[in-house]
Amino acid sequence: MRRFRIFRLIGIGFGLSLLAFAPAQAEPLAKELFGGKKLPAATEPAVHGFYSKGCFSGGVAIAPDGPHWQAMRLSRNRRWGHPELVGLIERLSREAAQDGWPGLLVGDISQPRGGPMLSGHASHQIGLDADVWFTPMPDRRMSVAEREQVSAVSMLKEGTLHVDGRKWTPAHEAVLRRAANYSQVERILVHPGIKKKLCDTVRGGRSWLRKIRPFWGHHYHFHIRISCPDGSPNCKSQAAPPPGEGCDGSLAWWFTEEPWKPAEGPEKPKARDVMTMAALPNACRAVLNAPAPPSEAAVTVAGPGDLQQATSVRVKSADPSSLLLSLQPSEVPLPTPRPFQ
Repeated sequence: MRRFRIFRLIGIGFGLSLLAFAPAQAEPLAKELFGGKKLPAATEPAVHGFYSKGCFSGGVAIAPDGPHWQAMRLSRNRRWGHPELVGLIERLSREAAQDGWPGLLVGDISQPRGGPMLSGHASHQIGLDADVWFTPMPDRRMSVAEREQVSAVSMLKEGTLHVDGRKWTPAHEAVLRRAANYSQVERILVHPGIKKKLCDTVRGGRSWLRKIRPFWGHHYHFHIRISCPDGSPNCKSQAAPPPGEGCDGSLAWWFTEEPWKPAEGPEKPKARDVMTMAALPNACRAVLNAPAPPSEAAVTVAGPGDLQQATSVRVKSADPSSLLLSLQPSEVPLPTPRPFQ
């Protein structure tokens, strides 16, 4: 019996030692947590973090169909953004129509609560980025199936870095000019060939070209990025574009071999594929756990008068106590004014 007890104690000790060295269970990936949310956080609009590492609350969706837009790739559920961005897209669709643009085909904006996406973009995490196709909207409403299958048209000559003059029209320049002249727009990403086309052809006022920034890809669509909105002190802004039109040597670099050299060594995993909640701002845990609005329809913008209604419905549906319970102690709002500061 005594020998049995000794062996039993040895076995227990050995088992405990194995547990001590066993790896802890991996924390879930942030993209899986945020990608699983179907509706936004029904709280006041707020942005937390940076464009490629953050989240947002109080989001609204742009409707699949509007007076001057159609949303694409509906199955992705990436029609969500901060109200200021969704309002700007609606405004751009309306005012670009006056410039001769038939209507916007709206690509990805953000997931309902932002965060890293299950696939695709590194940015688009805080509801302040939106993709708009260079393909004009057709004069009919496309089916859901078409919106999944139809591809945007590249503006480039095949096999080159330069714009195909048969595809480019004055309306393409006009829609970019209109978007860049909005004060909230911080920059617009386009392919270097499109930037060069604008540098070579724009006449009259050219100050807006400063916001048109060359970047890899972006010959099928342009990427609108707005600045941090009011009411979001945790939003990390991006450095302003350099002074000038950007039609100088910095653009010429894109037409050398350097930007297009293949990467050397083993491919590194994409940030979204390894990012956990620990990498995001602490407030993103509260955003993830916040209550949802009563329905998608209640927070969807379908026309110029819907934004205020969607915002008021969202805020009324929120349960502030549930949000406070999910906040970290350092994030719990303090009374105003705060005594004995």
